[in-house]
Amino acid sequence: MRALRLALIAAALVAGLANASPTAPRDGADFTTLAAPQPTQTVGKKIEVIEFFAYHCGACNAFEPTLKNWAKQQGDRIALRRMPLPFQGPADPEAHLFLTLEAMGKLDAYHGRVFDAVHVERKRLMKDADIIAWAGENGLDKAAFADTWNSFGVQNRLKRLSQVAEAYQVAGTPTVIIDGTYVVSPAQVQDANRIHDAGEVMMATGQVMDALVTKAAASR
Repeated sequence: MRALRLALIAAALVAGLANASPTAPRDGADFTTLAAPQPTQTVGKKIEVIEFFAYHCGACNAFEPTLKNWAKQQGDRIALRRMPLPFQGPADPEAHLFLTLEAMGKLDAYHGRVFDAVHVERKRLMKDADIIAWAGENGLDKAAFADTWNSFGVQNRLKRLSQVAEAYQVAGTPTVIIDGTYVVSPAQVQDANRIHDAGEVMMATGQVMDALVTKAAASR
């Protein structure tokens, strides 16, 4: 039933974006503009989109199908990156898991599986030993995973995550940064427009992100 609800929300987003009115989102209400825009990593005309998330975050899990469908619709206009928000500081285990999967080139295959493990299977992946054991039980080479987990590159990136989040002024999840400049979240859109239906929140958030990508592209 839950999977069906998420599918309906995602379908509502697709239909909504196809028929969305061109109402401009409001700075300070539907989104905020960073006083100090951050440099982007994209080349050419692609607009960088970063999602700050956490695997234990129920809103992030609900937002995932919306974000995937939205990114698919955007196509080559954007380059989507995900960034874990380290709620537990520089040793945050979920962020550590994400960075390890990314360093191993396994993120695309396992990102959704981690969400399912936490929110469907109700596994608590909040301790290093539990995460490493889960990796071995789910088709990853346990020794290779542990080596990457403990590598200098992953450890260094993990320590820097809090500084990165602070630069983007991100304090909650999910939060989306567009072109290193515009900050938007489903919670912000919901509050600004007094929306209570989950599907409508997702649809409205997608519309705001769509408008901000267009806005960023026009300023190039």
